[in-house]
Amino acid sequence: MAAHPGLLVGKTILITGVITGSSIAFHVARVAQEQGARIILTGFGRLSLVERIARRLPEPAPVVELDVTNDEHLATLEARVREHTDHLDGVLHAIAFAPAGALGGNFLRTSRQDAATAFDVSTVSLQSVTSALLPLMGPGGSVVGLDFDARQVWSGYDWMGVAKAGLESCSRYLAAYLGPRGIRTNLVAAGPLRTLAGTAAYGQSGEAEESEAQWDARSPLGWAAKDFEPAAKACVALLSDWFPATTGEIVHVDGGAHVVGEGGVRVH
Repeated sequence: MAAHPGLLVGKTILITGVITGSSIAFHVARVAQEQGARIILTGFGRLSLVERIARRLPEPAPVVELDVTNDEHLATLEARVREHTDHLDGVLHAIAFAPAGALGGNFLRTSRQDAATAFDVSTVSLQSVTSALLPLMGPGGSVVGLDFDARQVWSGYDWMGVAKAGLESCSRYLAAYLGPRGIRTNLVAAGPLRTLAGTAAYGQSGEAEESEAQWDARSPLGWAAKDFEPAAKACVALLSDWFPATTGEIVHVDGGAHVVGEGGVRVH
């Protein structure tokens, strides 16, 4: 833990989506603990795997089971989180999934079921998880979701790109509905990082290194796909009290690539 007061001292944060040590959510949990937060994790499927990854954090963190497509899990989420805390100051939404048939150039052939699954897990879950946890949150609360710039088409991203566009709209609606309660909702749109989920953003043809080099060349600040720290710090900042009047926003953490047109390069 940090030896000095941090941005999240005294706060309790629930973090979803910790799958491996190379997930953005894991690094947000780590940085949040370093900044003084108490962390609660959610896990899907093999909870023992999530619990093992959780032991790599600076401090132990309890794990609550959560399948966002399971209505019973959502209905009992508040009660199960209350076994560990009587309040939450923030929530990180780091949940996204699309079946293989909805990715990798299959856009025109994707079944309605696969497209609906991508939308349900990756978009609707922001509303359902937030709503389930609202009784634990009060004024000053913050919800942060993970985004990937949905204004453009990305090779291989297909229906996940559509789901992310929906996530951006969902975040704006939540900001409007939760603002009167003093709860903020924002997204962090990170550049491509070497996560399991991030593979789809590069395409499915072994193009990762080339795509990373192109992103780095286009980014005014440069970009390192192995460096999770910038995205994690941005999430922690938004979970803190340092953005008290910011909601419905998309904070780009991509080296500045989003401001440069296709084929653009850094100006020297």
